[in-house]
Amino acid sequence: MRTIILTLSLLFTAQLSMAQLPDPGFEIDEHTAIVLTDPQNDFLSEDGVAWGLVGPSVEKNNTIQNIDTLFQLAEKFNLPVFISPHYVYDHDHKWDSKGSMIEFAHSVGLFDAGDAKNGKGASKGIDIYKAYEKYLAKDNVTIVSPHKIFGPESNDLVLQLRKRKINKVILGGMLSNLCTEAHLRELMEQGFEVGVVKDATAAAILPEMDGYETALVNFALIASHVFTTSEVKKAIEDYFAKK
Repeated sequence: MRTIILTLSLLFTAQLSMAQLPDPGFEIDEHTAIVLTDPQNDFLSEDGVAWGLVGPSVEKNNTIQNIDTLFQLAEKFNLPVFISPHYVYDHDHKWDSKGSMIEFAHSVGLFDAGDAKNGKGASKGIDIYKAYEKYLAKDNVTIVSPHKIFGPESNDLVLQLRKRKINKVILGGMLSNLCTEAHLRELMEQGFEVGVVKDATAAAILPEMDGYETALVNFALIASHVFTTSEVKKAIEDYFAKK
């Protein structure tokens, strides 16, 4: 029996390795929005707490400019943009169970938002990256409530999307293998189609651990489609050219 199971397992592995993963595709329509996770100073500014870890990946992917391109496209074509930020308030430091990345984030003051009651003690690291500030006052941009771990389960992103009758999401932001991937997973579980813009994101590079390369595998396995910025730009422009 064990021999049969092993043989079937090897056959399945061989078939999977030879097969090309299907691409469900992603068609932009009037129910499409852009979602950006954590486009904040602590990840994207050279003064940010995490820049030493994520900076090389950001620069390699041209992440800052690619996210800016998404904002530009959204402004030009009046596409809704939802920003899902990450805040860590003083009371969040009292958690008993954090997980390794959250423990690290708390220890270095990543996204420190200070006292939730009066706003005192907030760092500039929680602010949206300075190059994107000009977009925040636009009517098409919504900043949802902050998530606390990685995914949108603890904020109102899904509620805001559903209230706007949005069922398709173009996803980018930081960090690829943590908050961006967690948003991808939850949005897919919630029934949304999700196209990830793989070069509008980046991740920490650690010894023997490249978070971005890890994320690319799961993007391919989970998302409806994986875009580059130039590909999603063409898809958006083509859709609106036909309207």
